[in-house]
This record gives sequence, C-alpha cells and structure tokens, in this order.
Amino acid sequence: MLEKTSTFQKAIEAVEALDPEAQAILVDIIQKRLKQQRRDGLLKEIAQAESEYAQGNVRRGSVADLMAELDE
Repeated sequence: MLEKTSTFQKAIEAVEALDPEAQAILVDIIQKRLKQQRRDGLLKEIAQAESEYAQGNVRRGSVADLMAELDE
C-alpha cells in the first residue's frame, strides 16, 4: 500500500532541510505572524462588541444587577 505524506509532514521535512539559522528565522517569522493573527482576531471581537453595545444589545451592570434581572 502506498502511503501518502501529509502536508504537515512535508512542511516539517522542508524546514529540516534548512540550515539551523534559517530554521530559527522561520520560527521567529511564524511566531510573529501567529501573534498578529491573534491581535487581528481580538480587534474584530472588540469591534463587534463595541457595535453590539452601541446598538443596545449589551448592557453593563454588576452581578447583583444580573441576579435581580433574572428574578424578574
């Protein structure tokens, strides 16, 4: 049976073919890109939350306020 090499395995093999310095640079680039993706995701979530708050879909209050509202 012919085994297929996964894309992930191919990527690992490609990285292993690089010299150690190039591997370190690649790791640094990937880490920076992942951080930027997380920042971008947070910015989208913040924009959505601000939009919902502006539309009145979100309210502020204490836990006591929430509990009182749930009792109504």
